[in-house]
Amino acid sequence: MADGGTGSVIVLTGPCGAGKSTVARVLAGRLTPSVRLHGDDFFGFIERGAIAPYLPQAQHQNETVIDVQATAAAGYAAGGYHVVFDGVVGPWFLAPFHRAAAEAGVPLDYVVLRPERDVVMARATARGTGALTDPEAIGQMFDEFADLGDLEPHALDSGALTPEQTADTIASALASGAYRLR
Repeated sequence: MADGGTGSVIVLTGPCGAGKSTVARVLAGRLTPSVRLHGDDFFGFIERGAIAPYLPQAQHQNETVIDVQATAAAGYAAGGYHVVFDGVVGPWFLAPFHRAAAEAGVPLDYVVLRPERDVVMARATARGTGALTDPEAIGQMFDEFADLGDLEPHALDSGALTPEQTADTIASALASGAYRLR
């Protein structure tokens, strides 16, 4: 249970195969109290009519899911939890997280795991049943995170790091405010 202190939202993102889920588990395990929200789970809640989120016709669905994800993350943070949200949140989908964090009065950090393309491709295409393994879709997603513009300082090449080392690097940057958006 939260201690009534100020929580926070940490959006941990990047392309498929970047290591988001693994690192999120490690990072959330170091924060007290903490909540890990796995973004893919929110898409799984759609019982009928789900559209693969990487397809162009999924735009409305994706906007709806992102709004729900941001609201859930901010809700936990408002309750005093440090929320590690792992999911695909490019700069184009940050507005709902900004809005929800502002309404909840909680800080928002943004971290983009971005190993080299060959690392991402090898990891993502080797996944099991139910995971996105299509090289074309993975490559497209990688390309979407290739240039973050003003948010480039939020990118971390984690390809040569273990999940624990990546979590250490992120924790240090969070403590210094390097990934803070709001």
